[in-house]
Amino acid sequence: MREPFIHKTAVVDDGAHIGAGTRIWHFTHVSSGATIGARCVLGQNVFVGPSVQIGERVKIQNNVSVYEGVTIADDVFLGPSCVFTNVLTPRAHVARKEEFAPTHVGRGVTVGANATIVCGHALGEYALVGAGSVVTKEVPPHAVVVGNPARRVGWACRCGEVLPETGVCARCGDEYAVSTEQCRWVRAGE
Repeated sequence: MREPFIHKTAVVDDGAHIGAGTRIWHFTHVSSGATIGARCVLGQNVFVGPSVQIGERVKIQNNVSVYEGVTIADDVFLGPSCVFTNVLTPRAHVARKEEFAPTHVGRGVTVGANATIVCGHALGEYALVGAGSVVTKEVPPHAVVVGNPARRVGWACRCGEVLPETGVCARCGDEYAVSTEQCRWVRAGE
C-alpha cells in the first residue's frame, strides 16, 4: 500500500500515527498521540485532537474538528462543518480536561453537514445523522435521526438507504428485523 499523502500546508505533530494510503489536505492539523487508520481522507481545515482514534476508510469533510475524547470506527463519513464537543459545561476560565465525556462513532455512521454531536453520546453503527441535527442522546444502530434535538425518524440499511417498514432494502436487498425500538441486520440481499 502507498505512503500517506500530507499536503505541504498540513501540520502533523510528532507522535501522530497516519495509516497507509491516507490523504491529508490543506491546513489540516493532526495532534500528537492521534491515530488515523489506512485509506482515510481528511479534507481542508480539519483538526484532530490529541489521543483521538480514527479507524480505516474514514472520510472527514472540510472544517471538521474531532476533539480529544472522540473515537471514530471504520467506514465513517463526517460531513462538512459537523461539530463534536468534549465537555458538557465549558467555561474559558475553568479547566475541565478531567471532565471530557467520551463520544464513540460506530462503524459506517454518516454525520451530515453542520450537525452537532454533544459529547457523551454514542452513535450506533450505520446510523445516519441528518444535516444540521443536534444529537443530545444515544443514537441506536441503523437509526436515522434529524432535528434539534435529534429524534429518530426511520432506520437505515448498511448501504445508506432508508428502510421501508418491511425491513428489506430497495437498493441492495439486505433484510432487517425492524421495530419501534431497534433495527437488526438479518441477511444479505440476493
